[in-house]
Amino acid sequence: MLSVSHIRMFSQMYKGTIFALSSGFGKCGVAVIRVSGPNVRSTIKKLTGKTHLPRPRQAILASLYDPINRDHLDKALVLWFPGPASFTGEDTVEYHVHGGHAVIQAVHAALGKMEGLRPAETGEFTKRAFLNGKLDLTEVEGLGDLIHAETEAQRKQALRQMEGDLSRLYKTWTEKILQSIAHVEAFIDFSEEENIEEDVLETARLQVRKIYSEIIHHLSDNRCGERLRDGVHVAILGQPNVGKSSLLNDICQRPAAIVSPTAGTTRDVIETTVNIGGYPVILSDTAGLRHSVDSVELEGIKRARDRAHQADVVIMMTDTSEAVAQSTSEETFITFLNNLRSSLNLDTQADINSVDYIIVINKSDVLPVESVDRLKQLIEKVNFGKDRMGKQIEDVNCCLISCKTGEGIDYFLSLLAEKVEKMCMNPQSHAPSLTQQRHRHHLEQATAALDEFFHQSDVVIAAEYLRTGLRQLGKITGKVGAEDILDVIFKDFCIGK
Repeated sequence: MLSVSHIRMFSQMYKGTIFALSSGFGKCGVAVIRVSGPNVRSTIKKLTGKTHLPRPRQAILASLYDPINRDHLDKALVLWFPGPASFTGEDTVEYHVHGGHAVIQAVHAALGKMEGLRPAETGEFTKRAFLNGKLDLTEVEGLGDLIHAETEAQRKQALRQMEGDLSRLYKTWTEKILQSIAHVEAFIDFSEEENIEEDVLETARLQVRKIYSEIIHHLSDNRCGERLRDGVHVAILGQPNVGKSSLLNDICQRPAAIVSPTAGTTRDVIETTVNIGGYPVILSDTAGLRHSVDSVELEGIKRARDRAHQADVVIMMTDTSEAVAQSTSEETFITFLNNLRSSLNLDTQADINSVDYIIVINKSDVLPVESVDRLKQLIEKVNFGKDRMGKQIEDVNCCLISCKTGEGIDYFLSLLAEKVEKMCMNPQSHAPSLTQQRHRHHLEQATAALDEFFHQSDVVIAAEYLRTGLRQLGKITGKVGAEDILDVIFKDFCIGK
């Protein structure tokens, strides 16, 4: 838990009554101004001119007045939440005013004239909720992710975390480790007395072993929660003029990249975020891969290869002229596709196999019908008949498209959506996933400590490793060492939250 000194320090830093616009900026029908702190009751009376407070959690319609000159500011809905039954755990009131800029400014100015009130800092309402025990750090992070969620899957994952799914999992592990520590310490202190069972130490070891296995399983999630939170990285690579920029524009449905018949137009990585099937994708267009002596183009090619190393999915593009020339048979077609994969010149075969691929053959519109049909047959055999072919292409899907006419784009997007969904998983169909690198770090430290516990013959030292594992779990939820990470967590919150 937070120490008494830390609670006092934070109380001094975040004392007083705060106010801020909580509904976001810009013109709107209704704006919500939130006030929280010890002076809320007097604030309500001064702004409304009423001698009594409204009933808790029941909206009333009231006129708002300037506390100094009694100018009429607006008519508003007033919602009163006495602490601790409020978001922050303190007395809180919300003024639902008309959303014009002048109205909001006038109400803010009126609140600023009252003694003991000040504008809220970024994320201060949520920070007070944490300090007052209304939320733990995982729930705070879930709330932050919910505010920033841009896709349906991100919303679902953030909502689960904000509602405490991840917190409950870590709390269960914490309680079991705490129980095991109690057993081990009882053995240390009272092992020679008759009232301590002989198998109490073994019981603790079995319980810790079970927790250790559960945490290891939790960590081996292929980063699906982090990918869903941050976005799946997809890089488009290929030789110049095969249609990489055109494909990016087709996916984005806007001219995000310059399209030109001149080879080597794209010199740097062009990055944009798109929603594919409800999942966030960070899409990168890259410089064409070819031999060059131009120093700027060489730097662009280097960045393209670097982006391939970082990507979760690589879209490897070519055009139909290249595909037809090198695909006289099924065997030569497979060789051609494998050569495309290896053209990235990654350091090891392991690097290649760790990346998911989609091979896209563009410009089907320039081929005669019989050549298109032939390519489609070869592609179908690669995608659906791998077991019957001699040389295999693992985890690769191939498709034939035309960026000019749009033919095949829907099928390509369905392939990409399938891969992205598999990487992120449905956030409601399985146990809560890790969403932060911070969580992963502390869980890895916890498992390392628990592993040391099993290898210690000295019971006193073994107990200390258990305490270390417990502290690492506590750092995730904020029960231990929260002062070190508060600023990092709250930095992305908006002012009114």
